[in-house]
Amino acid sequence: MVRNVTTVIRLESASVHREGKAILSDVDLEIKAGERWAILGPNGAGKTTLLDLMSTRLHPTAGSVSILGQSLGLVDVFDLRPLIGVLSARASENIPASETVTDSIITAGWAVSGRYWEDYDDVDLKRCDELLHFMGLTELSSRRIGTLSDGERKKVLLARALFPNPELLLMDEPAAGLDVGARENLLGRLSAVAEDPTAPVQVMITHHVEEIPAGFTHAVLVRDGKILRHGPIDSVITEEYLTEAFDTPLLVSKVFSRFWAFGT
Repeated sequence: MVRNVTTVIRLESASVHREGKAILSDVDLEIKAGERWAILGPNGAGKTTLLDLMSTRLHPTAGSVSILGQSLGLVDVFDLRPLIGVLSARASENIPASETVTDSIITAGWAVSGRYWEDYDDVDLKRCDELLHFMGLTELSSRRIGTLSDGERKKVLLARALFPNPELLLMDEPAAGLDVGARENLLGRLSAVAEDPTAPVQVMITHHVEEIPAGFTHAVLVRDGKILRHGPIDSVITEEYLTEAFDTPLLVSKVFSRFWAFGT
């Protein structure tokens, strides 16, 4: 999916300070084409700030950040953002509750949250229909987004993030707040995207290892604004390293390509 870019994200000694406090400190990280990364850590660890750097919504206080081969501070971020799909609670806040499911998805192609004067063509409608079918939402296409369940809404937001065929997909706790049925339904879709070799590079924040979709290849553990461990997922999601990251004794198992953690 990523064209002519081997390294999709590169952070070198990247730091973010706010009001004299270090939110992120000297972060070095490289994410390459074809990889799928999970970012884990306790509350306040700096995960969302890290994702904000990757989405170009935030610039580092020190160090450098390169996204899709372009260095923040040396590129117009509005040229980069159409290439980045974002699935987050913040990204959905401006979508009117009265917007239909179809409009909520297709308007992502114009980087707007509601339909005004946009004129859809057959390519737009076909792409939307394909995503609705993939998400199991075809029968809900004309429903108002404000009438959907949380699980249905999350799938609409995933379809919206994928609609422009982005080169990078960023997700901030996509399964948060869902019941077990809705969570597993969504994770099934996320696993299918992760396992698709033509899909964009994916980076996902989560607090819970059981919410990492099958097909994810790498992981980062963050604590107190610093990266504790990063690398291939099986070498990072271990009892030793999760216990260190969350400061709680944890047992870890892997069943059907999914991780699970338990307190001891």
